[in-house]
Amino acid sequence: MKKITYCLFLLILATSCSTKSFQQDLPVTDQIRLNQIGFYPNQAKKAIILEGKEAQTFYVVDKKNKIVFTGNLISSGAKTLSGKDSYIADFSDLTKTGSFILAIPGVGKSVSFLVEKEVHSTLGLAAMKAFYFQRVSTALPTEYAGIWARAAGHPDDQVQIHPSAAGTGRPTGTVVAAPKGWYDAGDYNKYIVNSGITMGTLFALYEDFPKYTTNLKLNIPASTQQLPDYLEEILWNLEWMFAMQDPQDGGVYHKLTTARFEGMVMPEHAINQRYLVAKSTAAALDFAAVMAQANRVYRDYLPDLSAQCLMAAEQAWTWAVANPQVLYEQNEMNKVHEPDIVTGAYGDRDLKDEWVWAASELYISTQNDQYLAKISGPEPEFRLPSWANVRWLGYYSLLRHQQSLPKFPNEMLESITEQMIQTADGYVKSGATSAYRTVMGQNQRDFIWGSNSVAANQGILLIQAYLLTKNNSYLQGALDNMDYLLGRNATGYAYVTGFGSKSPINPHHRPSEAEPDKAPVPGFLVGGPNPGQQDGCTYASKIPDESYTDQTCSYASNEVAINWNAPLVYLINAFEAIMH
Repeated sequence: MKKITYCLFLLILATSCSTKSFQQDLPVTDQIRLNQIGFYPNQAKKAIILEGKEAQTFYVVDKKNKIVFTGNLISSGAKTLSGKDSYIADFSDLTKTGSFILAIPGVGKSVSFLVEKEVHSTLGLAAMKAFYFQRVSTALPTEYAGIWARAAGHPDDQVQIHPSAAGTGRPTGTVVAAPKGWYDAGDYNKYIVNSGITMGTLFALYEDFPKYTTNLKLNIPASTQQLPDYLEEILWNLEWMFAMQDPQDGGVYHKLTTARFEGMVMPEHAINQRYLVAKSTAAALDFAAVMAQANRVYRDYLPDLSAQCLMAAEQAWTWAVANPQVLYEQNEMNKVHEPDIVTGAYGDRDLKDEWVWAASELYISTQNDQYLAKISGPEPEFRLPSWANVRWLGYYSLLRHQQSLPKFPNEMLESITEQMIQTADGYVKSGATSAYRTVMGQNQRDFIWGSNSVAANQGILLIQAYLLTKNNSYLQGALDNMDYLLGRNATGYAYVTGFGSKSPINPHHRPSEAEPDKAPVPGFLVGGPNPGQQDGCTYASKIPDESYTDQTCSYASNEVAINWNAPLVYLINAFEAIMH
């Protein structure tokens, strides 16, 4: 049995006291769903109750058992996806700081939660520090990793060119070095496409909140005294990405991988041959976008690196222009090349969004009209960013830099802004009538593989709308989704390892599974409810928002991944920056 060593909160038991004290000893109940970490003093505070009745009294009680707030439950007016009635306990007017419980006679009491000014700062740091624990090609010493210290794995200095990637100057079997980077997910491979949206999201947080992110202290080793910790950690992956570009022609390899997934062992014991596999247009364009962003972000710290990033971005773009439709089709590839590659494909047949993202980032960094010509306006229907659809990463960047883009067409900016605001308004409207009062889950289509990243990316869209308009309803919608991720949801889980009273302890994550005597590495957002249940594990429910199981076998609902953690990092730290 795993022992939870990183949990932030303890349950507080109620006892009898004075006439102003709460005088009923109640059991803790998971029928009260709320953010298990806590709330900002001057922001909304809600819990959803799955038992009870309209107008029933609830109490907020402090550590001394004193009642600090009294209110009445109100019906949400909507049933959950499982058909349950839900009730809202709204204690937003409570601004006193401290540790509290929510108590409802006849129902029970919640776990304890905090009301504090910087209530999510520790989580924000841990979510970013999780990337350090995914580092490849290095040991993690106790000084930085604590009980999760480990030996180095995957030096990646003897990587072979797979036949699918062979070319002039690098025939099949050529040995190359491509060290560093982050393990992509619960597995030990490295994928350019998924690194693309991950890096784009992390750079976006820096560009939106440079002062706050510069001051984050992650306790990680420093390669140079010039870089803040936040950019230091991102640099580890950026340096690997450089090695994924063929110096002969500027093309970018799709992934660095073993032929098959490794077993559930520590990195140093995963020693199968690794390969650079097939170049692709998607990889080249994602690479170009990231390098163009990096050119701006590192310019004031490491000007030589910044210049190198722009050069690499332009070379990758040139290759993509010459090879505009080189798709990564793993099944077809395996018909003609050996060994068969059966790890994550990240295949994408529609590259229009990659062209928009790469062109946007390169145009912002260079103001060169050749990139402007490749930027098209929004599609009729908004599509939330994902590894397979990165168009809106480019639009977010254009909006945040619009004041420095005098030649960019105003009508396109207006159409991008209009679609973003319409989407944000729709999110807010639907969230206001949903059973859990969250944007996330108002549509069953939200519950896909990696559904928790949907919640986080919805939050990012709302924060982008808030930054543009200062409309507090958008900020509140994003805050509701943060509450969803931390416990106000159909399963009652806080979906981040190590945080909250009920969080995942068996994620699909090889280092965590390989050391079962330890709590899982903290700060990872697990995938979340997924009615597809593609892993064959046992689930308690097939209802979309309840289709989650805290088992290592559940790669469909309980895996971790860098592209899911990146929007969590953005969402949590953006709030901390805004509330700071």
